Amino acid sequence: MNYLANKVAIVTGASSGIGRATALLFAQMGASVVVGARRGGELNLLVEEIEMAGGRAVAVAGNAKDESFAAEMVQSANTIFGGLDIAFNNAGTLGEMGSTPDISVAGWKDTFDVNLTSAFYGAKHQIPAMVKRGAGSVIFTSTFVGYTVGFPGVAAYAASKAGLIGLTQSLAAEFGPKGVRVNAILPGGTDTPMGKQMTNSPEALTHVKNLHALKRLAKPEEIAQSVLYLASDMSSFMTGAAMLVDGGISINRS
Repeated sequence: MNYLANKVAIVTGASSGIGRATALLFAQMGASVVVGARRGGELNLLVEEIEMAGGRAVAVAGNAKDESFAAEMVQSANTIFGGLDIAFNNAGTLGEMGSTPDISVAGWKDTFDVNLTSAFYGAKHQIPAMVKRGAGSVIFTSTFVGYTVGFPGVAAYAASKAGLIGLTQSLAAEFGPKGVRVNAILPGGTDTPMGKQMTNSPEALTHVKNLHALKRLAKPEEIAQSVLYLASDMSSFMTGAAMLVDGGISINRS
């Protein structure tokens, strides 16, 4: 079933991991997709893969820290595909890690620029386009870190990602009356290039897997299925939610 037939979607952080898997799934489900990330070569390969499978996609290479990038993606959705219905603001970084007193101010600010300010830029330009259509779904990638579980050494990451939940709730209340739903997805440990930075040894990988009730990491495609739920009419009465898709890491004590 094409849950996103005749819909137009934006996906940021689409060159790998959860973003790439979600862009492929959105296209498979019938959406025309504007894919964005810094790495233009990987984006072009993604567009080719989508088009070879019969889908429609266009790539916009740029830096999520730049407001102009957010504006260009919306402009592409409007001019090439005729509007915007869905936005998955997924671009993110672990940022500078280490003991909090040792984190540089520049590292702190950069992490917030990538994880939180970029999401604000996205919503700033995406929501007006959705209001014109009379409805829409905005989704942010947050995390369980700093929400249900605290880890040492990742203060900038945790704080910036937690900020997305506040942004989600505020936007949901503000634009619900205009038909725009806003939700955040909170993945657990996922087998992605960014995730591998936290599981860069066999011992670390085993440790992280065992933190989860399911005793494994997620595949990006599994997280993408949950994003699809938030993007589609399957979640039509859901807004302002921080949706855990974390393999039970938030409740596990075994």
